[in-house]
Amino acid sequence: MKLQTNILNRWIKFSAVLASCLLLFQAVLTAQDSTSVTEETTAPVKVKPVKNTFQSVWIIDNQTVLVPNKGTLEMDIMHRFGVIDEGARDFWGFFEPSNIRLGINYAPINKLSLGIGITKEKMLFDVSAKYSLFTQTKGKYPVSLTYYGNAALDSRKNGVTDIYDGSSIKHWSDRLFFFHEIIISGYYIKNDSTGKEIYKSMKNDHFAFSISARYKLTTVTSVLFNYDQPITKHPSNNPSPNLSFGVEFNTSSHSFQLFFTNYYNLNQQRNNLFNKNSPFAYTDKVTGKKVDGRQFLIGFNITRLWSY
Repeated sequence: MKLQTNILNRWIKFSAVLASCLLLFQAVLTAQDSTSVTEETTAPVKVKPVKNTFQSVWIIDNQTVLVPNKGTLEMDIMHRFGVIDEGARDFWGFFEPSNIRLGINYAPINKLSLGIGITKEKMLFDVSAKYSLFTQTKGKYPVSLTYYGNAALDSRKNGVTDIYDGSSIKHWSDRLFFFHEIIISGYYIKNDSTGKEIYKSMKNDHFAFSISARYKLTTVTSVLFNYDQPITKHPSNNPSPNLSFGVEFNTSSHSFQLFFTNYYNLNQQRNNLFNKNSPFAYTDKVTGKKVDGRQFLIGFNITRLWSY
């Protein structure tokens, strides 16, 4: 009987020790789980840059801050009809001489897009580069900042007179046009250079600012707005401002924009330096000449993207 009692006491002690160890082990696991949950809940959430501020690299006549992703091939088709001020006589500008631009851009790396294009008016060939310096990110960057620049070459023969502005090519410098801009969520600063032989009284450098806006009505439909205001004052031939407004329709790889605008040229530097279509009637303070307003024309842009 005494032996059985000793064995029973040993089993009771062993069971008590085993139970204590199991309880201690469970407490350790519970503490680790609690710590893990706390770490997961307190770990900072990675903030991603804002997407789809604009659906297209274009907003009517101006570039947006958007740079397509690496490996994206983009094709642009841009068209401007004539001024609508003749009404039904030329079917509101549809039967006037039109201007067309075809362009191709490719993004070899992230944040960079390179492009080439050709424009009917003056047979302009252009090369361009666009680089996203940073993208709007909550808590880091309040706006998006993008650089865009291009160089254009007038390929017409010497002595050919332009039907739009009466200019002609006499020297090689008359053929070259340069354009640079810093885009801050739709705010533009532009620089333009061209030969003085075309407009001897105009300065080579020209500055302007632009305001562009897009408001989404639905997931695939938006309304667009542009306003471009010249800053530089020339002795004569001052360019007129531009007012553009229209609609945009989007798919995952297409963007179609239909709008009214004052800009006929499809090259940014020529639009900013030589635009003569004014949205308002005004008197030129330099020359004293009255400028008729409401010189709008109908245009459209089509952008197609392919990812490789």
